[in-house]
Amino acid sequence: MSGSTALPTSRFHSVFVKSLVFSSIFLPGLSQAQDDFANVVITPVPAAGNITMLMGQGGNIAVSIGEDGVLMVDDQFAPLSDKIKAAISSLGGDAPAFLVNTHWHGDHSGGNENFSDQATIIAHDNVRARLTDPANSRVPESYPVITYADGVSIHFNGEEIRLIHLPNGHTDGDSAIWFTGSNVLHMGDQFFAIRYPFIDLSSNGNVHGLIRNLNNLVTRLPDDILIIPGHGNLSTKAEFVTYVDGVNETAAMVLDRKAAGLSLEAIIEEGLPAEYEQWGTGFISEEAWITAVFNSPNL
Repeated sequence: MSGSTALPTSRFHSVFVKSLVFSSIFLPGLSQAQDDFANVVITPVPAAGNITMLMGQGGNIAVSIGEDGVLMVDDQFAPLSDKIKAAISSLGGDAPAFLVNTHWHGDHSGGNENFSDQATIIAHDNVRARLTDPANSRVPESYPVITYADGVSIHFNGEEIRLIHLPNGHTDGDSAIWFTGSNVLHMGDQFFAIRYPFIDLSSNGNVHGLIRNLNNLVTRLPDDILIIPGHGNLSTKAEFVTYVDGVNETAAMVLDRKAAGLSLEAIIEEGLPAEYEQWGTGFISEEAWITAVFNSPNL
């Protein structure tokens, strides 16, 4: 919160509780202690070409299975690793040769150490910086061994797989993974399917950066691409455009009201249009989204 803006007690409590929920999801030790993973089912969802999406608990996974072996994007929580390996085996794949992290949060990278004995872990420079930070309590086996600043390509299973850094959006280390031959894009948490996105301000996430990244991608992506969101169902480009339009519109409303001198409290009370009510029923509430937009500094 800005120094001149204070939330009433009930509002502050709501945002504080949200922050605890964020911690339980993104810090593996807490999430493993609080959640029961025994009943989680890893569900394969065919995408296109060599690519299958795996849904379970945490961020969506992409797997490429072909003549060169298996490449996996993200790996959810550590207690789910055996189930994920079994799901890959059921699709005809072996242990992954490569593991790409879209970003550092534990619901996307929590299983790194359970795959690193056979998989080469690849991620943006800032992902390694976060995972090697003692404050995040991650073991060395979870660290990426290949990192990049802007992007890199992997030529695997008959296609170019482009790792594209999307700076200062959800975090400062996000990447989109584009399977160019299969025409499938894994967006990580830059895309919460038709829900308000989460901006991790503590990891240098920023609403202005997210909007820039999303608008750039809309102009670059072919109309027939399939998109794997960080959370939610496999999506078409049309569904992605709906999300981008909604992010643009609601963020602009908040920023316009802020520029007009309204406080965070007043903007929350005023709320956003009823057409976006469903967007706030996911992980991020309308209040949390307004707060993130209000508190994101200009880039």
